[in-house]
Amino acid sequence: MRALFAFLAGGLFGAGLLVSGMTDTTKVQGWLDIFGAWDPTLAFVLGGAILPMAIAWRVAAHRQSATLGTPIPPKPGVKLDTRLITGSALFGVGWALAGLCPGPAMASLSYGGTQGIIFLLSMIAGMIVWRAIDIALSNRGKAA
Repeated sequence: MRALFAFLAGGLFGAGLLVSGMTDTTKVQGWLDIFGAWDPTLAFVLGGAILPMAIAWRVAAHRQSATLGTPIPPKPGVKLDTRLITGSALFGVGWALAGLCPGPAMASLSYGGTQGIIFLLSMIAGMIVWRAIDIALSNRGKAA
């Protein structure tokens, strides 16, 4: 049953990304180009995502388990550190340059978008390279 609901939720999320235009790289880049030809239409997508999640977090705060019986994890703490800020900045720059983030890239695979395939392969390569760099930096810090 959980797999069915996960499939339905993923399908609904992907359909929402397709319908909203989040898989259209030029539309996303237009949204992020606030000093140029700014396209404010994705603000409705942002509002449409924030409002239901705000309600869901309020409801979840008063429950011990989800509808399917799994425990609701505690709300994560906010720890602003160099890693989070650097990673967030890199994510934003990458999103602005490519016009895709991971969710829309995966959704674009459903219609054969080659940009999505290239983006996902590049993202996986970047994750592997970053993991190797992070391990090397951690080991270097321990040796010093």
